[in-house]
Amino acid sequence: MTVGPSGAGKDALIAGAMQRLGGTGRFHVARRAVTRPEGAGGEDHIPMTPEAFAQAEADGGFLLSWRAHGLCYGIPREPASRMRETGVAVIANVSRTVLEAARSRLQPIAIVHVTAPPEALARRLAQRGRETAADIKTRIARSATIAVAGCDVHVVRNDGDLNAGITAMTAALEAASTAEWQAAE
Repeated sequence: MTVGPSGAGKDALIAGAMQRLGGTGRFHVARRAVTRPEGAGGEDHIPMTPEAFAQAEADGGFLLSWRAHGLCYGIPREPASRMRETGVAVIANVSRTVLEAARSRLQPIAIVHVTAPPEALARRLAQRGRETAADIKTRIARSATIAVAGCDVHVVRNDGDLNAGITAMTAALEAASTAEWQAAE
């Protein structure tokens, strides 16, 4: 699982790390289902209507699901479950609010927590151009209230050069996947 506040750079770091690790066959990036229209900006996602999302959720179609910022998010059960069963580490970008649910339902698990200073978060969110200054301020304030801790957490501080962040993310994913495999044995 990867977590961190909006603007921390999770998607960029995951994409860069997958360029380095993708050929190993040891990692799979889960594509999130989101109640956001296709082409609305943001990550490559599976667009769903709120009604379709609610039905998929009721049918057990998600490993995890949550609500944030007026949208519904979910990690589809398939192919993630099948990948995990074969020993592939599934990289899922999730909300910090569902970590305890993930820990209780999805063992073995490791968490990569991507962080950045508030000024970097604000700058990156403004560059995205999807939110007002007030929305950005609210997101940053919210990010300070959610703690991520535990022996299963690997921290990546993304406050400098993108290449350095990708290198740190790659190392964290490798360490996290090793921890997951050892826990599964």
